[in-house]
Amino acid sequence: MAVSPKISTKKELNLEKNKMTCEHPENPKILNKENLDDQNTEEKLPMSVLPKDEPKKTFLEIVCPYCAGANFVKRGTRKKKNETVQLYLCHDCKKTFTPGASKGKHYPMGVILDAMSLYYLGYSLEEAASRCRSYTDVVSEGQITASTLAAWIEQYKPLCAYARMRQFAVKMMSAKEVLSSATLAHRQLYRFRHHRAKTILIIEEDWKHSRFWPLKDFLDLVPVECPHQYFSEGMRASEAPITFSKTEMIVRGKNNFANKMAKFVLESVEQSKDRHDALQRFMLANDSVTVATEVPVYIRREDLLHMKTQLGFKLYKKSKFQNPNVKSNPKSKIQNEELKNKKEKDLEEFSADDLPRLITGHIDFVQVRNGQIHILDYKPNAAKERPIEQLTIYALALSRLTGLKVFNFKCAWFDEKDYFEFYPLHVVYKPDRRRRRNKITTIEGSYPINENPKRVEKIRPTAEICPTF
Repeated sequence: MAVSPKISTKKELNLEKNKMTCEHPENPKILNKENLDDQNTEEKLPMSVLPKDEPKKTFLEIVCPYCAGANFVKRGTRKKKNETVQLYLCHDCKKTFTPGASKGKHYPMGVILDAMSLYYLGYSLEEAASRCRSYTDVVSEGQITASTLAAWIEQYKPLCAYARMRQFAVKMMSAKEVLSSATLAHRQLYRFRHHRAKTILIIEEDWKHSRFWPLKDFLDLVPVECPHQYFSEGMRASEAPITFSKTEMIVRGKNNFANKMAKFVLESVEQSKDRHDALQRFMLANDSVTVATEVPVYIRREDLLHMKTQLGFKLYKKSKFQNPNVKSNPKSKIQNEELKNKKEKDLEEFSADDLPRLITGHIDFVQVRNGQIHILDYKPNAAKERPIEQLTIYALALSRLTGLKVFNFKCAWFDEKDYFEFYPLHVVYKPDRRRRRNKITTIEGSYPINENPKRVEKIRPTAEICPTF
């Protein structure tokens, strides 16, 4: 009987552990992309791709270069010639290291990402390098050349799923026509961007996306037909007095490619206020599913009334059941909890006259993948956030503006660590039928169906499903 070689060093043990976490024995075709179904990819029109290898550890997966361990924390920064990079302390070997993505780079990561984005928008290597030199004030040894940019593109190729689409996009339209953008002065400045070529390619590539042409038509008309007066009069979706019943639904907590991309891009951002814009620009130009950012949407009272009366959607009023005077009294803590639980069960529905006149908002990311339109919102500390009302209103508004069913939409919020998603149709529509099961089993684990109408109790799987080796 063959005996496996003994793993002698700790680094070899960590490397073997990292290799096992990357492999998918049950489905070896799983790739390190954003939920792309690569089965029968060559038969999809209008493009074909080459077969891809199994996922491997890349710069997206930060590991200690000394012991290959993943048990590390942030430990200060290091000042380089043109930028400041993050340092990490490994708890296994007690050594400090720099991530491989920024190690040995003469240029700041922000400049590298901008140059790559220009290339994937349709500019040639020489044009992208020239444009990047024209608007950057980085003083470094030498200048950005086409060969340097080509080396960056090859190194960060696992990050850019749009690479397979670029050759078709450049034949469709010029680089200046690929991106449609507009600055919207809606109480504050929002930069709307729409990747026209990517939208067309995604819709034409898969028959499941063929019904999303109204979305493309809506995005094309935003710069010229957006009713700007609505956004100065209406209330924001995050402040709307509408709530929904959280029963008969689940929120899935998982990790996908958006988390890795956010973690990689945000390391190049120096100020917190620039996080949204940096992530939006990079994902729009480099991934294969994001079609628009900062999309303005609105929904009127007539639309909400139609959904309530004709479609049977449930809209409730927000109410504050917690009394601040009782909170400080320790003797009434039990009574306060009983009052809270009692009032959680009672939700007051909106009447026709009480519905908000106008609700507006701006969607951070709009993606088209897996036969659905995904509405994404970047939230720092996503695990502590519950923007279910805000994202559901976004889905209802975009459904009315495009004429598509709410069934076609999926909402999610994410950060560098977590990704939480849910179906807005499950939030607003509660069919009168008996529930047959108490939990939903997914690939990452089991979720109990929520029973609290006021809030979602569980956003992470309660039982992990481990693959069999």
